[in-house]
Amino acid sequence: MPQAAIAWVHRNIRSFGGDPDNITLFGESAGGASVNFQTLTPHNKGMIRRAISQSGVALFVSPFIYMQVALKVNCPTDSRMAACLKLTDPVQLTLAGTLNPVVNNLVLSAVVDGDFLPDHPSNLFHNAADIDYIAGVNDMDGHLFTAADIPSINSMLVDTDVADLKRLLAAYTSDKGIKGMEEAFSVYSADWSTTPDRKTVKKTAVDIGTDYIFLVPTQLCCLHRTGRTYSYMFSEPNRMGGLVTPYPSWMGADHADDLQYVFGKPFSTPLGYWPRHRDVSRYMIAYWTNFAKTGDPNQGGSKVPATWPLFTSGDQCLEIHHDMDRSYVHQKIRMRFVKFWTSVLPSLPNATKSE
Repeated sequence: MPQAAIAWVHRNIRSFGGDPDNITLFGESAGGASVNFQTLTPHNKGMIRRAISQSGVALFVSPFIYMQVALKVNCPTDSRMAACLKLTDPVQLTLAGTLNPVVNNLVLSAVVDGDFLPDHPSNLFHNAADIDYIAGVNDMDGHLFTAADIPSINSMLVDTDVADLKRLLAAYTSDKGIKGMEEAFSVYSADWSTTPDRKTVKKTAVDIGTDYIFLVPTQLCCLHRTGRTYSYMFSEPNRMGGLVTPYPSWMGADHADDLQYVFGKPFSTPLGYWPRHRDVSRYMIAYWTNFAKTGDPNQGGSKVPATWPLFTSGDQCLEIHHDMDRSYVHQKIRMRFVKFWTSVLPSLPNATKSE
């Protein structure tokens, strides 16, 4: 349906005063991934000029979901897996699909159908070479999902056990067995003191979810691209942090926290916000609308607080926050963790059944 809508707009928008050669798509979460898919399919070649993916890209979901389901219903995980799953009782498949961690229940991975997606998304980025692109994440995007797996991270009274982190990492690295979990834990606890405090452990749990689900796939997506690309991290703290709510005082920007600012909610319902929230909303609206007009978030008639550099000039990223200035431009964000998930972990041998 989105592809048909894009084609319709491209054919007809001139009749409504629009420019068919200046179409911008944007979306968040699954919508961000959908936007990315629409730029990659050959069906939309020449119809999309610009695109924005907020907290979601085509490389979004764990590739190990189907392997875990297959193992639960006694199917092989080699080339015979698909045929076996098709013959499995639907009730068994449904029950097997209820997975831990919770993100593995979001079975949104791409289906290479030979039509809309003729190949895996990682092999289709050439189709988007002429499309200007913004992609980014919230600094605690993983909180929503991690809190479902480890509820104690939101408690001011209950410690989060290190064993909980290890269980989460074991699920995310399940194809590599114990070795994968141990390597991951070593990376994420490298900066801990001998006795890490409560806040450190809880924030590390959120970092793990954020990296695995959002940040690493988004960075990979940007690295795959050859066209004009801009990367961001939204870090305005959650408005509920520190109040008598489920949110701890150390909370950054949770999943979907960016939407209220993109759509100007601090201006339409001002009593629910502080002046700083109107500042960050003004900045995001300026960047987004400039980009839609010109393909450059810095140019387009709306003033911005800091020049946003191209990602391709040193993997640079703009941190978006209410008091941002030019010091909010960063390079190679969380590169140690990106390298772990994309290089170190894949190089480890796959686990055997005995593990």
